[in-house]
Amino acid sequence: MDKQAEFVLRTVEERDIRFIRLWFTDVLGALKSVAIAPAELEGAFSEGIGFDGSAIEGFARVFESDMLAKPDAGTFSILPWREEGPGVARMFCDIQMPDGSPSFADPRHVLKRALTKAADMGFTFYTHPEVEFYLFKSEPDPGQEPVPVDRYGYFDNAPNGVAHDFRRQAITMLEAMGISVEFSHHEGGPGQQEIDLRYADALSTADNLMTFRLAIKEVALDQGIFASFMPKPFMQYPGSGMHTHLSLFEGDTNAFYEPGAQHQLSKIARAFLAGLLVHAPEITAVTNQWVNSYKRIAGGAEAPAWVCWGRHNRSALLRVPMYKPGKANSARIEYRAMDSAANPYLAFAVLLAAGLKGIEEGYELPPEAEDDVWALTPGERNALGMKPLPGSLNQAIMAMENSELVAEALGEHVFEFFLRNKRAEWEEYRQQVTQWELNRYLPSL
Repeated sequence: MDKQAEFVLRTVEERDIRFIRLWFTDVLGALKSVAIAPAELEGAFSEGIGFDGSAIEGFARVFESDMLAKPDAGTFSILPWREEGPGVARMFCDIQMPDGSPSFADPRHVLKRALTKAADMGFTFYTHPEVEFYLFKSEPDPGQEPVPVDRYGYFDNAPNGVAHDFRRQAITMLEAMGISVEFSHHEGGPGQQEIDLRYADALSTADNLMTFRLAIKEVALDQGIFASFMPKPFMQYPGSGMHTHLSLFEGDTNAFYEPGAQHQLSKIARAFLAGLLVHAPEITAVTNQWVNSYKRIAGGAEAPAWVCWGRHNRSALLRVPMYKPGKANSARIEYRAMDSAANPYLAFAVLLAAGLKGIEEGYELPPEAEDDVWALTPGERNALGMKPLPGSLNQAIMAMENSELVAEALGEHVFEFFLRNKRAEWEEYRQQVTQWELNRYLPSL
């Protein structure tokens, strides 16, 4: 048994932890959990905990259902929202087949495989997400409009506001679990919040995001309100994105930084950026995986709908944040399409795959977009060579199903299940008769 596992066993005994929750996600990013007693922990480390994989979205068919959840001791953390009663801790798991081989249906393994490819090329992949979400006074009943907790806007400082107290408690809870927070503030929509996590390696960030989403919902329930990461809950207000900063490091050196180069961007950074641009349409079904995701993309403002890049251009799909003198490690690329309801393991895997493809193939970076992309006419966009992102989940599915890059990044099993699930979602959605249709057509037709 390794030292991390020994540390966990010792901590569980010393802190009187009575329940250990083993976490993993299904292919769509839903968090799954099984609780074990301390007496079972040593066996879980050595052999894993068996479960029925056929009951998990996208994991296995009935005749190949036996799987093992093997906890990663390095992810051990005590859950701070369980202060009363016996102590509760959690660990993320790697999913294995009965013979000990990795399950190709495990999103965490998909990301690990992508990170291994990057490591073979000499790179470590870091990510830094800016997570947006809405707070509502209560969980709305079906058919009812959600009611935000306030009517404030971007960066507003609301005295004794619900949102202010919420963010303080949420950040305190996250930091108690070792998840560092960089910024937090009220976002542009009523009741909309943003909390930015500090940059970390992509696997740690993905684990942190899964913890983050649960912690946010737990704090909201504790305060008698409701939190949602739905990409676009209101037509008239901004959607909730997850702008994510990306960087590659070679050891301790930022591979994206080159002093004296244009915008201080290295050749590696420019090729990585070009890879993201070339492959953006085919990875969008993963970074924006829900029907509702495309209501945000179509909404204008700072939601990108066109494939282009710019330095200070927040209407562009990709932005190169301003270089901070003397801080070479701050050189990075910001991907602005992804929403906060994505499966972070799969999303980071396809973003990395697209960027690495640009490096491998030596893609050339096109000129940057300096104008507000939403203010341009279609003819002006065409003249600048801008292609649109998929405008619906159906368009995203069609772009993805022909993508060798996404198929390779996700693996055959996840790729096929993901497409099958998303096609079913689109078919169900397109049969719906919406309130908009009733309002527009029923009186006059």
